[in-house]
Amino acid sequence: MFIIVMTERPKSKFLQFLLAKDEIITTKFVTFLLNYEPFRAIKAHTKALELSCDVCFSIAIRAAVSLHSYSGANKPPMYGDYEAQRHWQEITYNFSPKGWYKNSSNNNLEYWGLDYPPLTAYHSYVNAYIASKINSSFVDLKTSHGFESERHKTFMRSTVLAADTLIYLPACILVASFIDKVFKQNIFLQLCVLFVTYPGLILIDNGHFQYNNISLGLLLLAVYFILTDSNNLAALSFSLALNYKQMELYHAFPFFTYLLRSCLVENCFSRKLIKFLKIACVVTLTFLALWLPWLTSLDSLISTASRLFPLSRGVFEDKVANIWCSLNVIYKFKNKFVNTQMALICLVTTLSAALPTNLNLFACGKKETFLYTLQNTATAFFLFSFQVHEKSILLVALPSICLYGFMPFAVTCFLKVSILSILPLIIKDGLTIAYFSLVVAYNAILNAFLAEQESERHMSNNSLQRLNKVLDFLILIASLAAVWLPPPSHLPHLWAVIISVICCGFFLIFFIMGHINQFNYWPNIVKIILNKKV
Repeated sequence: MFIIVMTERPKSKFLQFLLAKDEIITTKFVTFLLNYEPFRAIKAHTKALELSCDVCFSIAIRAAVSLHSYSGANKPPMYGDYEAQRHWQEITYNFSPKGWYKNSSNNNLEYWGLDYPPLTAYHSYVNAYIASKINSSFVDLKTSHGFESERHKTFMRSTVLAADTLIYLPACILVASFIDKVFKQNIFLQLCVLFVTYPGLILIDNGHFQYNNISLGLLLLAVYFILTDSNNLAALSFSLALNYKQMELYHAFPFFTYLLRSCLVENCFSRKLIKFLKIACVVTLTFLALWLPWLTSLDSLISTASRLFPLSRGVFEDKVANIWCSLNVIYKFKNKFVNTQMALICLVTTLSAALPTNLNLFACGKKETFLYTLQNTATAFFLFSFQVHEKSILLVALPSICLYGFMPFAVTCFLKVSILSILPLIIKDGLTIAYFSLVVAYNAILNAFLAEQESERHMSNNSLQRLNKVLDFLILIASLAAVWLPPPSHLPHLWAVIISVICCGFFLIFFIMGHINQFNYWPNIVKIILNKKV
């Protein structure tokens, strides 16, 4: 084999012939090595090692964040979400299922009454059973209200880490592997890193304290089963997710549309009917099994369901980065409409915003379109629906990561802004050190991955690079101002409102970008801009 090092092609035809032959031989030799079994094993082993390091690193991050404060720490009388989760363990351990959602002298629903579906309650019971074996005072009826200790904190934090390890992290790996396989994007490790180290989820679950990892892990499993054409398992996984947190309604429309279409495209009526009945049976039996204790009477069922959708709380809580909270700055919706009227307005606007993307999914039924529809529908629900929390942005973030290979720049910007949107909540919980540490590291990872994507696609764009740097700068300034610059006394929520309005604007742009990509409008947009045929 000849090895020729030169800065330009030789003029001699003989040398050109030798060089061409050398390039062909070298290429074949490298291809042979890469496909030779020992080398393939080394390559696979290297990828597995990298993946193991990523997962272990993400668990270490979660454990480190767990050492920080949590929601409502040392803040009686209501404390916060940490106490809510502990109280649900207390209630489920000391009452039969029929009493979990029922107001009584020993179960005051005004004090963190259980307001999540049955699967959350069953999970609380399992945690409570373990807690009672460690220290019964963790779940003693009424006397345990506001219970706080280092040992109890360790136990509670461990339950979140267990859910991460058993459900969320494996689901991330599965869905990342199959997205990479189905769409041939060669970004498996990048997707895994983006999923397992996303600061929004870590700060909310392992810092603030919740179990979003379970419902989101079940959601990702459902996405994985959609991609693998295991529709019955997809229906099961999503039914479990919906029965863990009712906010999974953000994703229900795309699953319903895709699964219904999968039945209707069968060749004959009998096959359509059989496939539909199988999926319907899976969903029905799952709901029946989980809701069985409350099916004994209509009153019990209605009272339990009413706990899941409390209209009395209003259109939004705190300062959330959606349309209604942002517009409320100039037009006071809460003062102009009663909750039932506002709920109807939200229903109409949300369905109107979500309908086009789902109709497109029903028309074509592609897996790529399903991912776009999942993200676009979740964004529509976050922007326009009733009773939205800051934490609900997690329901948009995970579907957006699924689209990273299709629109890397847009997803990169969205993930950065989504973390900023929960900053007011993070400040309230005393998690600012964890916030800045994770944001700096994650944004650096995002920028490195984006540069790698642009390099591989030969799509370097100076304007986008400058825009990305400007976004990083704005996020840094907004974060520092919110943490260290006290607002005027007559405007105590100034920074929270500013952050919410800015983030809402970005989310609206991302919502539009998602539709542009899903409907492939870019050629027409370029045509309009350049005023010539594309």
